[in-house]
Amino acid sequence: MYTNPTPGRFIDPLTDYGFKRLFGSEPHKDILIDFLNQLFQGRKVIRDLTYNNAERNGDYVADRKVIFDLLCTGDNGEQFIVEMQRARQENFKDRAVFYTSRLISSQVQRSKKSWNYQLKEVFFIALLEFRMESHDDFYLHNYVLSDRETHEIFYDKLEYKFIELPKFTKTEDQLETDLDRWLFLLKHLSGMDKIPLYLDKRVFEKVFRIAELSKLKPEERMAYDSSLKAKWDYESAVRYAEKIAAENAEKAMQRGWEKGHEMGHQQGHLEGIQEGHQQGHQEGIQEGIRQGLQQGHEKGIRETLIKNISSMLSNGIEEDMICRLLEVTPEFVSEVKKGSQ
Repeated sequence: MYTNPTPGRFIDPLTDYGFKRLFGSEPHKDILIDFLNQLFQGRKVIRDLTYNNAERNGDYVADRKVIFDLLCTGDNGEQFIVEMQRARQENFKDRAVFYTSRLISSQVQRSKKSWNYQLKEVFFIALLEFRMESHDDFYLHNYVLSDRETHEIFYDKLEYKFIELPKFTKTEDQLETDLDRWLFLLKHLSGMDKIPLYLDKRVFEKVFRIAELSKLKPEERMAYDSSLKAKWDYESAVRYAEKIAAENAEKAMQRGWEKGHEMGHQQGHLEGIQEGHQQGHQEGIQEGIRQGLQQGHEKGIRETLIKNISSMLSNGIEEDMICRLLEVTPEFVSEVKKGSQ
């Protein structure tokens, strides 16, 4: 049975809570500014940021509301959507385009009689804990609107930056730039027990200072533990899905060999293997994800949230504070409160 690792000295920045604690705090916005400047690698320099409301409503009541992880405005009016994406989504790219479209449409100056369509820059930045469809070894992707044939940039005010963290495999002695050090820190902070010399920089020292578990308040520690539990549940579900997929693929391959043998010639043999392998792999992934996520993720997260909310309520923490710390709805808190009475 899989046992979750014991939390170390520092928080995991790739949990929902850890990500927002490091990058989503106004008093510590210099951390996000430095990260973004390293990401743009000198092509753009950000001197200041303002955090905005992460919710965006559509023009009409029926329009779907979008909620960003982080939404910031730079000192030149440019807007940054900063997201952390743990799981692969079928329509992730579509969602990124939809989010930026909603942000662009909100720039329309409806209070004026006329408008010249001049837009501010919009950047979508995503830290991905999975590999995208591409099979190359590039971990940093910069996408813009460009000519398909000549690759000439058509519009430079809209850009998507995707960082595939699984592809960043550099070791300590291979870190050359501050961007390398940032990505290494994000992947390995939770496993460190001290500040290494190769991260001897003011902004990194600040990251270690605010990421220290011992400095979290009790309600903050509850929120972090809940977020960490959600990440562990997801990882456990993925491992279970991979195990089921491997078992079904092996069975399917055996069925393929048998089918090929029965067909009596090499072509049939190869076709049978391919068909059986693909079918079994697909069945395994679907079944594994369904069972793993349903049993481990949903049940585990809900039970943990209920336990933490009950404890926080009994300690006199206000309901609106609980909603902000645990990122739950007021309705869910009220439901837990009624159930514990």
